[in-house]
Amino acid sequence: MTQTPRTSPTPPADADRGPNAPHAPYAPHGIHVPLITPFTAAGEVAADALEALAHEVLGAGATGIVALGTTGEPASLDEAERDLVTEVCARVCRERGAALTVGAGASGTRAAEESLGRLERWPEVRAALVTVPAFVRPSAAGVLAHFERLARVSPVPLVVYHVPYRTGLPLDAALLREVGALPGVAAVKYAVGSLDGEAVALLGDLPDGFAVLAGDDAFLSPLLALGAAGGVLASAHLATARFTELAAAWQAGEADRARALGHGLARLSATLFAEPNPAVIKGVLYAQGRIPTPDVRLPLLPASAGSVTASLRELARLS
Repeated sequence: MTQTPRTSPTPPADADRGPNAPHAPYAPHGIHVPLITPFTAAGEVAADALEALAHEVLGAGATGIVALGTTGEPASLDEAERDLVTEVCARVCRERGAALTVGAGASGTRAAEESLGRLERWPEVRAALVTVPAFVRPSAAGVLAHFERLARVSPVPLVVYHVPYRTGLPLDAALLREVGALPGVAAVKYAVGSLDGEAVALLGDLPDGFAVLAGDDAFLSPLLALGAAGGVLASAHLATARFTELAAAWQAGEADRARALGHGLARLSATLFAEPNPAVIKGVLYAQGRIPTPDVRLPLLPASAGSVTASLRELARLS
């Protein structure tokens, strides 16, 4: 199924959603920010701070936001907290006509179906971010069958999250091409930890209506140069406008400007990922006065002062 760009910010009506209903056309592009989940001093979700962050990144040029991505610590949230985060993000995207993607899915296909089904509650959701099945390590045919089933029952198009250093299951370009050709699969968030030959092969022969989004922040610029449509980038909580400027520069063919900016943003991203995500990002946001605490939930620990200082230093170099 060829998918075309959205022509209106109006979300699809509830009547058009649900298992086996046609998906609203969606062609993801630009910079999407997978929002952190800020916490209060009492350890609760800081909904007001989350809402402000969503407005800030969208106001700075981000195309959309992602709720309950890895950066949002979804595994440490209970169901009510996950619903609260989704509701806040849906409200902001409704007000701003922005794209909302929500992390969903699970390693088991039946559990992933249930997670996707919950998204019918929010008509603002444009896509679901679904990881390759982790830990169970299915065969290539099993991976394809998994996503075929999920795409068939999901109320929204899928963005496949390919992150083998978390899932333990690398996929080659040929398999990603098969997954991308499935009706209802809109994109892949490509996060393999390097710029590899499979990325070059995939971007050189994409299925119609299937986009590649950079998922490793430090590799955004080279992937854009190769033809990626955009990125899902935790680093874009900070210097959001510079990340969107980078995407625009590559799209306009301004290679010299894009290379220089890309190197600076890659240095920033390297400092932000010096400790497990999102600890350093939260530390910087707290230092900027944008969230009430730098807290993460166990098993994560707060970032060290040295990592936060290093990130603030690189951020200052960009301005």
